[in-house]
Amino acid sequence: ALQKQGVEISIDDFGTGYSSFSYLKQFAIDKLKIDREFIRDIPHNEDDAAIVEAIIAMAKRMKILVVAEGVETREQLQFLQNAGCDLVQGYLLGKPMPEAQASQCLQDDAWLREHL
Repeated sequence: ALQKQGVEISIDDFGTGYSSFSYLKQFAIDKLKIDREFIRDIPHNEDDAAIVEAIIAMAKRMKILVVAEGVETREQLQFLQNAGCDLVQGYLLGKPMPEAQASQCLQDDAWLREHL
């Protein structure tokens, strides 16, 4: 019923805390946000890399968009792109800023080329 009203459901911090695989069955999930705990040491930590790849593959199979939280390096971004991650967020793209500054950055082609 929520989807019919245009509401999207995301699971934040997937893989830690109260997030659970059972939520994937119980709810019509639109996005999974992979917790930054798993992103921090990729691609160098093989266990974290395997977990992230598995989450992305599972989500793709279920037609759920994947967001990686806490992306801070180009290596992490490259790994996530190669793994098929849909979206990223983190300091690599920019630190928290006022709305006006964020709007200007999004309109600035040079900023986008520099960060992507």
